[in-house]
Amino acid sequence: MPDWVAARSREIGERLRAGRRNAGLTQVQLGERVGRDHRTIHRWEYAERIPNLVDLLLIADALGVPAADLVR
Repeated sequence: MPDWVAARSREIGERLRAGRRNAGLTQVQLGERVGRDHRTIHRWEYAERIPNLVDLLLIADALGVPAADLVR
C-alpha cells in the first residue's frame, strides 16, 4: 500500500475522532449508533482499520455532518 494511503487513513481517523468529540459522543455511543463495537470505532480513529463507504455514511449521519467532511 502506498504511504499516502496510510497518511490519508490517519487524517480520516482524526476527523472521525474530532467529529465524535464535537458531537459529545463516546466511542461506545457512536458504536451503538452505527451498529459497530467501540473497539472498531477506536481502530478507525487510530487508522488501524479503514471504514468502508457504508460505515462512513452511517458515521456521518450519526455525527450530523456531510460524509465529505470526513474524507476530504
